[in-house]
Amino acid sequence: MTTTGHTSASLGHRPSPTCDDDARHKSVKDGTDRVPWLRRAAISLDTHPTLLAAARRIRRRLPGDENFGDPLSTAGVTPVQILARGVSALRPERQSVVHDVGLAVLQVWQSLSEAIGRGRGHTELAIMFTDLVEFSSWELEVGDAAALELLREADAVVEATVIAHDGRIVKRLGDGLMATFPTAQGAVNGALEAQEALQHVELDGYRPRMRAGIHWGRPRRLGGDYLGIDVNVAARVCEAAKAGQVLVSDRALARHDLPGLQTGRRRRLGTPGAPRDLRVAQVSRT
Repeated sequence: MTTTGHTSASLGHRPSPTCDDDARHKSVKDGTDRVPWLRRAAISLDTHPTLLAAARRIRRRLPGDENFGDPLSTAGVTPVQILARGVSALRPERQSVVHDVGLAVLQVWQSLSEAIGRGRGHTELAIMFTDLVEFSSWELEVGDAAALELLREADAVVEATVIAHDGRIVKRLGDGLMATFPTAQGAVNGALEAQEALQHVELDGYRPRMRAGIHWGRPRRLGGDYLGIDVNVAARVCEAAKAGQVLVSDRALARHDLPGLQTGRRRRLGTPGAPRDLRVAQVSRT
């Protein structure tokens, strides 16, 4: 018996696990299993339909733009727009309560920062819209490749004249664009020079004919875009113009020095969405 016990010890026989060892291993195992469970529970809570619906109802009732967080509203350089881009970049593939709540906070911040403007911006600008008349009909005849080639040439010409008069292209709208200028004179001269330059753009016998509308106001800036009543009025002025015309609202004419230009008869802009007292006139070279 003694020999056997000695032999067992000399062979390094390990004692059986104790109850304390079993408990420790069980605790470690339980902790490991708890992490995935907590993760699943958090995801379930973050994507719960009732909570998602509640978060979106809250956003609709909060001040500001309930869609704040899209590329249109976060393209600027203000702190709130930079933060919103970061939150949007973290958008999960699934719908997220936390994501919506984060944007709701930034939505209110953006609203408070713009509240002093009361729906209008702080800076007065000339707003110009342009459009190529009957371009869509020509595009149907020649196809996309030719239409795209002509649009590139026309866009380069118009952009050059806008920049030459200290203007900035806000956005391109198919066969037209929206631009802003610090002065009404710059906008009018830019539009007229663009029309003159387009006379040298030609593709398979087709020459584009541009119309332009110019209005003066205080558009509300939202990210890299401008929105508001004055933007809508400028678009309506452009729609009222004919091919080769530059129509200018009376508010823009009041801020324009007209050397070398002639102004046609002023008439009321009788289109939906325009103020009833607004007058427009065609401006051209003498």
